[in-house]
Amino acid sequence: MTQPDDLLPEGLEDRLPRSAARITAAMRACLDVLGAHGYDRVRPPLLEFERSLSSRMEGVRTRKMFRFVDPASLRTLALRSDITPQIGRIAATSMKGAPRPLRLSYCGDTALIRASQLDPARERLQLGGELIGADTVAAASEIVMVAIEALLAAGITGISVDFTLPDLVDTIAAQDRSLEPDTVEAIRRELDTKDAGGLKAVGGEAYLPLLYATGSFAEAMAKLRELDAGGALATRLDGLEAIAERVGQAARITLDPTERYGFEYQSWFGFTLYAEGLRGAAGRGGTYRIGGSDEAATGFTLYVDRLAEVAPEPAIAGTVFLPFDHDAETGNRLRAEGRRTIAQLSKDDDPKALGCSYRLDGAELVKI
Repeated sequence: MTQPDDLLPEGLEDRLPRSAARITAAMRACLDVLGAHGYDRVRPPLLEFERSLSSRMEGVRTRKMFRFVDPASLRTLALRSDITPQIGRIAATSMKGAPRPLRLSYCGDTALIRASQLDPARERLQLGGELIGADTVAAASEIVMVAIEALLAAGITGISVDFTLPDLVDTIAAQDRSLEPDTVEAIRRELDTKDAGGLKAVGGEAYLPLLYATGSFAEAMAKLRELDAGGALATRLDGLEAIAERVGQAARITLDPTERYGFEYQSWFGFTLYAEGLRGAAGRGGTYRIGGSDEAATGFTLYVDRLAEVAPEPAIAGTVFLPFDHDAETGNRLRAEGRRTIAQLSKDDDPKALGCSYRLDGAELVKI
């Protein structure tokens, strides 16, 4: 019987064996892809000084993190809500002298004080890759393709990628010096809510066409080209087309140029990954600058525990029950061949109830 003290806090959950197995298999598959593309894995700590986490990425809000005073240093510590700023710190300090571009990968838990209505989970297993020292079209193309390849390796199907231009409003507004900073911020806010009436009310009528330059990549790009009469967006749009050409048929591509949710620190390019049957995003990525060093970087994050909703269960070649008197070397050989074994501990052990499909009888496997 469940006791009140056994209940978990809102937004947290246990992952039981089948779900945990899918998460682990997806994690290994994704990390293998990153390793194959030259991304070296690092493991930053779960806790850091609050000031360090907040200074490495613009838009990182430590108020969303669990914070407490370190009894050793008497300084405020924060439990990370995003690993990317930590990778930025590593690149700017311990690996400052490493050759660029620097390719790093990671996987670890993150936590939030409170989640959003769109994403109620307060704990995430975050996995990703960061390409430090480059935010070019070539770098963005590599990051998008590696992210897609990682999802495919994890058994995820029906992948689509939605491109965005996080600094779009700033780029356009820079051409019109008559706009006050408060007006520009109001325009951003109304574009975020896709509110045409509100956009007119704050003086952003000229930005209305951006609300409709969304959807399938080719059609949305054509509308953006028409809007960009002054050519302020030309290089960015050329870059988007080059990235899309690299993706090709690997994923369905859409474009929402004013989308900013989840892109707190990205600069000229951002993307969100979706998959068939998956609630919410599978991951996000884009270009950014590392705080302090101002070094350019491009990266992506995958939410591995969320992938467990649609990731296939790892194949197991039938679990073998090993009786008391089994030969130890035979058991070692079975495991080396990829078999899963369960050793008998009691005369009351029921092989079938324990999930075994075979029983070892001498040197032979007998189907149960």
